[in-house]
Amino acid sequence: MNRDELVREALPSITEDRLRAAAVDVTSIASPTGGEAPLAWWLAHRLAAAGLEAHAQRIDDGQANAVGRLKGDGTGADLMLYAPIDTLTTGDPDLDVPWIGPELRPDMRAEARCEGPYVSGLGASNPKGHAACVLVVGEALAALRPRLAGDLLVAFGAGGMPTNAIDGAGRANTGHGVGCSFLLERGWQPDHAVIAKPGDFVAHDEVGLCWFEIVVPGTHTYAGSRHRLPYRNPIVTAAEVVTRLERWLADYPERHRTATAAPQGIVGSIAGGWERMLAVTPAACRIRLDLRIAPGTTPLEAKRELAAYVRQVSAELGTELTVEMALAIPGTRTPPESWVVRSAVRAWESVNGRPHEPIDGNSGATDANILRARGIPTARVGMPKAVSDDFALGMNTVDVRAMRRLCEVLLRVAADTVTRTRAEIDETND
Repeated sequence: MNRDELVREALPSITEDRLRAAAVDVTSIASPTGGEAPLAWWLAHRLAAAGLEAHAQRIDDGQANAVGRLKGDGTGADLMLYAPIDTLTTGDPDLDVPWIGPELRPDMRAEARCEGPYVSGLGASNPKGHAACVLVVGEALAALRPRLAGDLLVAFGAGGMPTNAIDGAGRANTGHGVGCSFLLERGWQPDHAVIAKPGDFVAHDEVGLCWFEIVVPGTHTYAGSRHRLPYRNPIVTAAEVVTRLERWLADYPERHRTATAAPQGIVGSIAGGWERMLAVTPAACRIRLDLRIAPGTTPLEAKRELAAYVRQVSAELGTELTVEMALAIPGTRTPPESWVVRSAVRAWESVNGRPHEPIDGNSGATDANILRARGIPTARVGMPKAVSDDFALGMNTVDVRAMRRLCEVLLRVAADTVTRTRAEIDETND
């Protein structure tokens, strides 16, 4: 069976009904970052039932990856189809409210709902709908029992979201690609990878991200003595600092724009004082921000640029602010002429019936950075958002028609890659 026949034979089984069912199944299994194990075990069972060599890869009691392998004869290059499986929020009102809103809407819960071509529920699009596409493509290929040159790996990673442990429980490093890193460390290494994440285009690079903590000093004192003791409330100073940071962050993308990236930054958290004891001021207030960095910008370069601005703010406000880096994941790039990127572009063009045009202004970071940082050429493909004007609803709503198109792209890349010998791919790259 040649690669064109493989696509023709597999496509009829990838129906919208099958994709809807898969999206409902994965969305209905809660998998907040650090708690993906139940979904990973379910996915591993599905892969094994389809005929892949499948495993749930335990990281700890709550966290696990799922991975399956469809073996080739060893003459070809191995390809990994990858998707993360954790949701950014938890679906638990005790943890999400009020920061996500005054209450949890139905789409913010791990309970799938169907309405026409749409499936909604927590993470139904990002990442669950994309993971469902990887699952169904893997199952469709396994059902044909094709003779392959290279191995096809179907992998689902825990901890793909930009978050630390929920409420500080357990290990701190439950997000930021920890599952993808663990997967690669434990021997699941491909020659090429395709990650399924949002965006109706083929991406060959990603921004990275850095988290910083700025500490604003002040004086610990008592409300009843404000008029008698030295008074310097760091919460008030922090408000001034944040106002200036927002102006600096608004200009930051233009200083670091590339052909495809416009890295952004936001202030995501402010902490200061005892909620139980409002009669006193704290001696410090803590501001935390996420700063995206373009491929080619190092975390230390970003830190030094931010620190220089913070020194300027310190002088303006007559205080001594400090800056520390709390997390760093560099941005990465796969050459656009690499095999997997060109194969993904060909597949995208075949499915969409028009030339592929790169999308600029991107500022989202994914596990593609983990894959590329380990030396694996990686392309990113995905679906357009079904809802564009509401962040949560866009994450939580998937269109099965878009899923079907993404599946065909993934299928074509897989057939294009694992049916060739390494020599063929090397010759094509020359």
